Amino acid sequence: MSGMAVANSPFMNPATGLPAGKSFSMTQRKLIVIGNGMAGIRTVEELLALAPERYAITVISSEPVGAYNRIMLSPVLAGEKSFEDIVTHPPGWYAERGINLLAGRTVTDMNRKRREVMLDDGQVLAYDRVLFATGSVPFIVPVPGHQHPDVVSFRDIQDVNRMIAATAHKKRAAVIGGGLLGLEAANGLLRQGMEVTVIHDMPHLLNRQLDAEASTFLKDTLEARGMQFRLGVFTAEIVADASGEHLQKLVFKDGSELATDMVVMAVGIRPNVALAKKAGLQVDKAILVNDTLQTFDPCIYAVGECVQHRGALFGLVAPLFEQAKVCANHLAEKGSARYVQKVTATTLKVSGVSLFSAGDFTDADAESLILRDPASGVYKRLLVKNDRVIGSVLYGDTNDGTWYFDLIREQRNVASMRGSLLFGKVEHEPVATV
Repeated sequence: MSGMAVANSPFMNPATGLPAGKSFSMTQRKLIVIGNGMAGIRTVEELLALAPERYAITVISSEPVGAYNRIMLSPVLAGEKSFEDIVTHPPGWYAERGINLLAGRTVTDMNRKRREVMLDDGQVLAYDRVLFATGSVPFIVPVPGHQHPDVVSFRDIQDVNRMIAATAHKKRAAVIGGGLLGLEAANGLLRQGMEVTVIHDMPHLLNRQLDAEASTFLKDTLEARGMQFRLGVFTAEIVADASGEHLQKLVFKDGSELATDMVVMAVGIRPNVALAKKAGLQVDKAILVNDTLQTFDPCIYAVGECVQHRGALFGLVAPLFEQAKVCANHLAEKGSARYVQKVTATTLKVSGVSLFSAGDFTDADAESLILRDPASGVYKRLLVKNDRVIGSVLYGDTNDGTWYFDLIREQRNVASMRGSLLFGKVEHEPVATV
């Protein structure tokens, strides 16, 4: 299925380019969804549940496949799952719901005055409403050598396929980035039999999610499994051999070097706003939207990683899905739902190790409550200030993460349970039995 384009799909009418058996009603409004990722397709699902006949929907996707779960790309890279296992919406799903999926196509321009979008094949589509769900693009560190073919990002299934193909004839991989994405890429390549070194410019891994001690636990665990690390270093150059065909090494700013056959860039993402800027929408770090996910053009909405709402950017699934619900409600004209930002927690599993973090774990004025059990591979740290939990970091045992998160979100007074707080909810809040 990974190579299936809509033009060859049996679900499409080649004469009209629409789903088989579907003729768009002249009374339906035309909704164009630019992007086929998790936020965009969730909005479509919510909209179909609220007002299934209100819009003639066209989804334009730069990838030649239906929607899939990007969170599950790591197991595909590791060989634990196939691409088919992570597909959430195959081409038939769109056809069955009368959605026109234009896969492997991109929007090159918009005319907001005439309410038209222009595609890369010259096709012009009229719209009544547009939903930007363009997501994000990987950030590539612009060091010398970054454009070499053996320098890859880790963002979509095409990137994964490139890395898997490389493992057949390459032995050493350098992953630039010690965040979640970098560690997932490193773990996948390690599972494919490569020698892997993670390069991170900070002194500890997952510095946005973990404190230094939890990060050290994680690093020790990953090293025991064969992963190598270069922390606190900055890449200065990516060097190829004399022929220029094969990568040879990385050179760091301190003068040290690392031999490698492939480089994976996993240093972060940037909102994909090029089209929005070209269309004249208001863009700061991302596309500016109001509480109903509308841009300053009331006919154009935006959701997901391409969005900036009240100064905030988004990357976790929970807020993206909440945005989708609010946006669909507004598109369906079912009320006046508003998107409200909420405190979020991060639950991760890196190479089989469970991790959790929430709130602020950097406040120097807060008291740290710490539980260490190296034999069991468990580390818990709670930050308490004014008898309220303000932050939590859990390593190895995350069972009480949801409860700690509730304490942080609700700002409950924990003075009475301070002595047993680290041992979890059951110790001091037993469930009543009838």
